[in-house]
Amino acid sequence: MKNSNRIMWTVPIMIAFSIMNAMISHAQINPITFEEYTMPNGLHVILHKDISAPNVAVLVHYRVGARDEDPQRTGFAHFFEHLMFEATDHYKRASLDKFIQGAGGELNAYTSFDETVYHFEVPSNEIRLPLWIEASRMRTLHVDSIGVETQRGVVKEERKNRYDNSPYGDWFERTAGKLFNGGLYSWTPIGTAQHIDNASIDEFKQFYNNFYQPNNATLVISGDIDMKQVKGFVKEYFGIIPKGIAPKRSNVVMKDMNPGIVRETIDDPKAQLPAVFMGYRGPKIGEKDAYAMSMLMDIVRSGESSRLYQRLVDKDQIAVQASGGAQNLQHSGMMFMLGVVSPGKTADEVIKAIDEEIEKVKNEGVTDEEFTKAKNIAEVRFIEGKKNVLEKARSLAKYHTYFGKASMINTEIKDFMSIKKEDLQRVAKKYFTQDSRTILQYMPKQK
Repeated sequence: MKNSNRIMWTVPIMIAFSIMNAMISHAQINPITFEEYTMPNGLHVILHKDISAPNVAVLVHYRVGARDEDPQRTGFAHFFEHLMFEATDHYKRASLDKFIQGAGGELNAYTSFDETVYHFEVPSNEIRLPLWIEASRMRTLHVDSIGVETQRGVVKEERKNRYDNSPYGDWFERTAGKLFNGGLYSWTPIGTAQHIDNASIDEFKQFYNNFYQPNNATLVISGDIDMKQVKGFVKEYFGIIPKGIAPKRSNVVMKDMNPGIVRETIDDPKAQLPAVFMGYRGPKIGEKDAYAMSMLMDIVRSGESSRLYQRLVDKDQIAVQASGGAQNLQHSGMMFMLGVVSPGKTADEVIKAIDEEIEKVKNEGVTDEEFTKAKNIAEVRFIEGKKNVLEKARSLAKYHTYFGKASMINTEIKDFMSIKKEDLQRVAKKYFTQDSRTILQYMPKQK
């Protein structure tokens, strides 16, 4: 028999967690070592030597995301994630994939509210190639009509496929807009297609010159490297780039939510079943509340043993899917829960059940078994952040950018382990308030 408030542990699972704990203890005994320094042009460099495999990760983390945009020109940060794969003064357009694949490597990039990140993985004997590419596109990218028009089409097609033409596709945009009430974080990284369509080449150039500067970036090199040699390469490729002016950032401020429950019903011709998306504001990255909320959300929404799945799908059978998530941002955060309504059931039934599960946490807290589960998930993530050179590069960049302490790659697990079971009940009461949330109800549009 399944119980929404209790996890039934099996012997193999307990053995797995014992092995995991041993791995964590070993990881703490052998911390990640690294060197870091700031170049005269402001570029911060972090080097980590790992000889476990003959490969290397090169990552550049730019401190620019959706929150830095003009609200009338959203989507620029994400647009540049694509545009940075165009031509520079040193190589032609459509060359990067050929260079990296020819060297036996991989490349990619991603954008969020707070950051834009580019990364490579190559054999260690090809270390110069990604450094040359990143230095070239940091300041000599061709922001011209050919590249811009090409990427306009790419970004619009991405938006169309992932958002406009998908069931419930705009729920995240709508939730962010209502949670942040026109202030900071109220628009999402994908941006508005019309803003990208209407932007001029000069506007894109201004954005590039403002944010794509060495003093607005962190370079991380992680892998099988010769430290002295790589320092020479970094100086050779990046040392010639002059320091830029301090980036001018958006003056949009955080706004309070409108009082009262914000509820909206959306007719969705692409949806087969009704769905509910419930959003709350949360703590910002690095706060004690953020660690507690992360653990609580793992209990509430993570997997088939979560409270939401157990209640909505297994027990009441009022939803065919129940899940959720959380984002800890630099200046705030958000949590969301969702349920896709079962045939013959209603959105109100789903909302009522979610509310009842939240109230249980607020009134009774979580069980010892659930708290152990949450701690184990946090420990697994700690290990995952060290499993390969690219993950370590991402973590080092993140900790330096948001906390000014790359050393947190070794210590942040202590912040999770300092959380007490009572903290989860406390943050539930603090953040899951019914007068400061959004509810989106998607209904299949009648044909």
